[in-house]
Amino acid sequence: MAKEKKIIVIGGGTGTYTALVGLKKYPVDLTAVVSMADDGGSTKTLREEFGVLPPGSVRPALVALSHAPQAISNLFEFRFAEGEGLKGHSLGNLFLTALAKQYGSFERAIEEAGRMLNIHGRVIPSTLDNCKLVAQLENGEIIRGETNIDVPKHDGSLKIQKVWLDPQCAGNPKAMEALKTADIIVIGPGDLFTSLVPNLLVEGIADAVRESKAKKIFVCNLMTKFGETSEFDASDFVEVLEQYIGKGTLSHIIVNDKKPDDDRIAKYEKAHAHMVEYDKKQLKEKGLKVIEENVLRPVGLIRHNSDTLARIICKL
Repeated sequence: MAKEKKIIVIGGGTGTYTALVGLKKYPVDLTAVVSMADDGGSTKTLREEFGVLPPGSVRPALVALSHAPQAISNLFEFRFAEGEGLKGHSLGNLFLTALAKQYGSFERAIEEAGRMLNIHGRVIPSTLDNCKLVAQLENGEIIRGETNIDVPKHDGSLKIQKVWLDPQCAGNPKAMEALKTADIIVIGPGDLFTSLVPNLLVEGIADAVRESKAKKIFVCNLMTKFGETSEFDASDFVEVLEQYIGKGTLSHIIVNDKKPDDDRIAKYEKAHAHMVEYDKKQLKEKGLKVIEENVLRPVGLIRHNSDTLARIICKL
């Protein structure tokens, strides 16, 4: 019997969820390496009050890999809309926090939650250290905290010059080991500076990606994001990633070649978000194998189609 291929998805949030939901339908050994830089909303409160690592990055990945009855997954994603002290919290975040306090280990909390959700695969934090994401804008201004970068209170049209972690964090040995032995490493989809790059800033993670013999696929974003990637094309995304993992590390890029209906795009224009364009020749000059496909969901929000994405990745 052929050995299952090891696929690692690097990211955090809804983008990673999208990739995992499709990939879990295939006979592969699946691991999510997720960012620990999240510090907004429910996660911020739990980090400050209980001193736990951010559960908000881990929860979507656990739910994506779940083979438990739908009602249990839904419960994990349930968010309280009212109630003093509860409003804004998701039950999954509270659950992970309770497990972390009970076992004295965030890693053990993830494992136990994974058992309860009957996940097929693993969810590994990129670091077990407590850290904050910091960005420097093109005008020299310093922005502290992932959520302040993600939802800018500053002038969001200013480009991000560089990002770093404060303090510097040690890589989770389990994450680095998984990356070194992977057959395929998928980076994205996800917010470039707040979901993808924070993983690569962790000591040892970028080295592990570079040294791995795996195919390294970047799933390019569908839309730009105000405050992070305004006016970016696919090459700009690649250049930022290469800044943190080194030139020539990525082997493939998946780009979307289908334009959604105008009415779907119109909703995004209010948020200063635009479709990410790409120049195939430019990408090939960077040494990338370019995979052009319609990777859009047919209706609703402009997001990747999980099944199409999984089919492309597994075909490689």
